[in-house]
Amino acid sequence: MNQVYIGIGSNQNHPHFRVQRAFKQINRIHETRLIRKSSLYETVPLGPKFQPNFINAVVEIETMLSPNKLLEELQLLEKNHNRKKTKRWGPRSLDLDILIYEQVIMDTEKLIIPHPGLKYREFVLIPLYEITSYGYKVPKYGNINKLIKNL
Repeated sequence: MNQVYIGIGSNQNHPHFRVQRAFKQINRIHETRLIRKSSLYETVPLGPKFQPNFINAVVEIETMLSPNKLLEELQLLEKNHNRKKTKRWGPRSLDLDILIYEQVIMDTEKLIIPHPGLKYREFVLIPLYEITSYGYKVPKYGNINKLIKNL
């Protein structure tokens, strides 16, 4: 089984409910099981400020799926939540990002692992810190404690 961390966010149509529902739906992906989930965090939008605050969380899963197959499954969940890709960093019914997949470092047209914005985003690092051990090493970026201090 592969250890994977997924970032979850929503700021439309009952975001608390959507994130909680995403926990259950991720656990139902074949060859995948949810191991840990962070608390829910309310955060201001990264992009345009004239939108509701986001509810964010991070989950740890174990999966037998490849990174690309997992991405397909997560995009299907987003679609089932009526996710519309409008403008960059705009409002979202559900946003699911593969943050870390084992120690994999990859950069393809469809997928970059670890997530390129991970080290700059408090709404990812804080919940990730909550569900990992002290001193957890983020592939490519290093110690999570140092990443948080650098915010």
